[in-house]
Amino acid sequence: MIPITVKIADHAVATGAEQLVTIGLGSCVAIALYNRDAQVGALAHVLLPNTTHGNTAVSVGKFAATAVPAMLQRMRELNANGRVDARLIGGATMFAPLSSTGALSLGTRNVIAARAACFAENIEVVAEDVGGAHGRSVYFDVADGAVLVRAMLRADVLL
Repeated sequence: MIPITVKIADHAVATGAEQLVTIGLGSCVAIALYNRDAQVGALAHVLLPNTTHGNTAVSVGKFAATAVPAMLQRMRELNANGRVDARLIGGATMFAPLSSTGALSLGTRNVIAARAACFAENIEVVAEDVGGAHGRSVYFDVADGAVLVRAMLRADVLL
């Protein structure tokens, strides 16, 4: 299996025997898209909930609203023309005591933005491992669509 590392605010698309990996999700959200028939997958490490929070010229993977359409377009170019589903990982509230009372954490806003970006492209979110106060890392095997989520101080989760 060939691992491809997806860095913060970036994304990648892979086929077959490749593995997409992103390490150290805190408030960021990983969006894993998959088309089983073509064995094509994509993974973004989304940093911010919307483009008003940063420069869109940096990377389309930085925001859910730009990452999802870009990944989907590249997947279609690789013959992923059927159903694409999504899994969302991350969106933790890493520093709850520092948050304003009643304000949504950055992690929560990232999860909401990821769900909205998938909905806008008619992509069903079939599984989630989001929220909490712990970091996560993601290992996405494109051949079979398995998404392994590893976190400190808790058991691995398979989505």
